[in-house]
Amino acid sequence: MKQQIDLTTWPRQEHFTFFSAFDEPFFGLVTEVDCTKAQAESKRLGVSFFLYYLHCALQAANEVEAFRYRIEQGQVFLYDRIHASATIGRPDHTFSFSFIEQQDNLPDFIAGANAEIEAVQQATGLRLNDQTGRPDVIHFSAIPWVRFTGLTHARSFQHPDSSPKISVGQTYQDGATLRMPVSVNLHHGLGDGYHVGLFLQAFQRRLNG
Repeated sequence: MKQQIDLTTWPRQEHFTFFSAFDEPFFGLVTEVDCTKAQAESKRLGVSFFLYYLHCALQAANEVEAFRYRIEQGQVFLYDRIHASATIGRPDHTFSFSFIEQQDNLPDFIAGANAEIEAVQQATGLRLNDQTGRPDVIHFSAIPWVRFTGLTHARSFQHPDSSPKISVGQTYQDGATLRMPVSVNLHHGLGDGYHVGLFLQAFQRRLNG
């Protein structure tokens, strides 16, 4: 479900108009999160660490209203719930887009995600379709080979994209702490650094269990 925002009374109306006129309206930042407890909990539960932190990230994104705004045909809509379109790798080093439905319950989320991962493994190409291209998603990717300190995304400026983009990198040990780089890109007409900060706080809180 979604509701249209009345731009005439929306506090961000001028911000939306200003940044929507940019060739590149997205801004991004890179930081790190502490995933020590999250990795330990995923091991305890016997579940994929990737799916565990993806669930945390998706739950956190749903907490922040700015991450649920989407621009459709020049209008802003607020979705009640958003999901994940995550890139999933294959043994041949290609990848595919996916659609993973948000579930509050971790076992249900993992069951749905594993079914989608299996579908990716049985397919070829990018699997561009109505599901993977839905607007009510975050675009999520993991780059576990690189401890990045910066990240850019390939984008078509002609394509009307307003979905947040979240990427994570290689974990590394810092004393007793396991750290992971995180990149967040958000349409500046829909949110600011404050809202990215809210997401990161919620993400860290969920990683801490």
